[in-house]
Amino acid sequence: MTDRIDSESAGGIDYIAVEESPRFRQLKKTQRSFIFPMAAFFLIWYFAYVLLAAFAPEFMGQRVWGDITIGLLLGLGQFVTTFAITMGYVSFANRKLDPKAQEIREELEKAQADA
Repeated sequence: MTDRIDSESAGGIDYIAVEESPRFRQLKKTQRSFIFPMAAFFLIWYFAYVLLAAFAPEFMGQRVWGDITIGLLLGLGQFVTTFAITMGYVSFANRKLDPKAQEIREELEKAQADA
């Protein structure tokens, strides 16, 4: 199959061919190159927090300042990490994914209009 997205002879778009096209596969590979490492990082970070809370309560209960404990700071860090990963993904998608997806979308719309 070529890199160009063609409409089927019946007038519709062959979405299976689109999914199998090199450009679409590259788009998915690029997306996964961000998602899988970030998901692994976050899960490790999350389970480390849970395990520390379960098996190291003395450590988590150490006061840092006033009534602020290490456990509280790590718990708040979970929220900070979630927002940071989200902002990172949005930036990554805007720079790397959206332009490629837009090109594929425009070709599909053109093929549909020509059909």
